[in-house]
Amino acid sequence: MCGRFTLRSSMSDVAEAFGVGVGVTLDWTLPLQFNIAPTQTVAAVRVAEGGRELCQLRWGLVPHWADDPKIGNRMINARAESAATKPAYRDAFKSRRCLVVADGFYEWQKTGRRKQPFYIRLKDDGSFGFAAVWERWSKNGQRIESCSIITTDANELVAAIHDRMPVIVPREAYELWLSPDTQERELLQSLLRPYRASDMVAFPVSERVNSPACNDPECIRPRSVAAPTLFD
Repeated sequence: MCGRFTLRSSMSDVAEAFGVGVGVTLDWTLPLQFNIAPTQTVAAVRVAEGGRELCQLRWGLVPHWADDPKIGNRMINARAESAATKPAYRDAFKSRRCLVVADGFYEWQKTGRRKQPFYIRLKDDGSFGFAAVWERWSKNGQRIESCSIITTDANELVAAIHDRMPVIVPREAYELWLSPDTQERELLQSLLRPYRASDMVAFPVSERVNSPACNDPECIRPRSVAAPTLFD
């Protein structure tokens, strides 16, 4: 699964990395985020009229047919195996795909009665995009744009910690994933695979990330104990 992640890059750097609004002043920003939790606001890239746009979405997809938006609180992740067919995600998977911007994520390893959090990022510590779907919901004058992050089987690195991981879309596949003209389910499904373990690192961090109230660089500071697997 994906239950927490980080975004430490500035919005201007993100816009440049994802080919969004280059040369255009952004009219919004987000603070540095070291412990993004469900229901919070996330930065995402999607296709709008005229090209890609950087937008803010609530993490936890609210289906357009839902009576109560609180349903989104438990819909933070969509499984790669069923996202294209499950009623809550089916329409969004077909025509409302996006990239949730991140530069690392957390997974928890069970060690007896404890759960040790690990921080996982790319070796170059750059930003990347999680495969995600987004939806619009409105009722009684209230309007919410929300999203779910798609997860898949863990790669060799993450498998030592947890059996699932978020789908990280390779940069060369951004256009394919984001394009609303892409309708072939098999083609889209082919992108929902584990990211290359050899390009990632993982290390244990403090249990303070268990609290969404903790949001500072200490959340990603490595602990002194050894990580189970590090690809050099």
